[in-house]
Amino acid sequence: MDDARWSGRNRDKDRIRHRVWSGLETSGTSIGPARSCIPNFAGADLAARNLARLPQWQAARVVKCNPDPPQIPVRLRALYEGKIVYAPVPELLKPFPFVRLDPEKLADKGIQFELAATSQGFVEHGDPVEFEDMEPLDFVVVGCVAVSRAGARTGKGGGFADLELGIFRELDKLKPGAPITTTVHSSQVVGNDQLVMMDHDSALDAIATETGLIETGTTFPQPEGVAWNAVQPDQFRDIPFLETLRDRLNGTGRGD
Repeated sequence: MDDARWSGRNRDKDRIRHRVWSGLETSGTSIGPARSCIPNFAGADLAARNLARLPQWQAARVVKCNPDPPQIPVRLRALYEGKIVYAPVPELLKPFPFVRLDPEKLADKGIQFELAATSQGFVEHGDPVEFEDMEPLDFVVVGCVAVSRAGARTGKGGGFADLELGIFRELDKLKPGAPITTTVHSSQVVGNDQLVMMDHDSALDAIATETGLIETGTTFPQPEGVAWNAVQPDQFRDIPFLETLRDRLNGTGRGD
């Protein structure tokens, strides 16, 4: 279990991730390597179609979606439906945290949505933006390795999704009622007693799989902002803008 990139931060979550990754690989369900990733899976397009059944998706104009391969169908569907898509730079490794994809602008430039929906494509063709410049979000999609029907989740262990969501809340970028959702393979749904939620973890309102849609009705409390004391030293080291953003937030009286 020590072969995962971010192992050691939470041993309980490490065990769950290891089991899910191994199951996806041994069953042949994963597309490409699963370990240390938000795993791509057979049926990701069906999961995206099921996610789009949510009324909140249908009403959404502005969608935030994680940058990983299994959510390419989500980003592609959003663009074809005329939605603005915000996608984070993978692992937040650029000086700017997000890019904005405007389907009208892409079409005017002759950029195919199929290209813009990939991480390489949106980093190249999207407009770089800072957190403060983003429009309020109607709908949020995060990447997950394991989820529960109660709305618990864990990602690949890097802490990116919870950090982003905390920043959105600090800056009032999540509209009231904006759901937090994901698309996963049905084998990634684990028992409610198997995933422990920490105070800084954000819970899911809906989970779409290749077989259907789970509305969690979660009772987990959502964080109010960034738990800066939970940010790891390697996150400050590896995410170029993070210290500057913390200082900006603290400078306006926000943050811890």
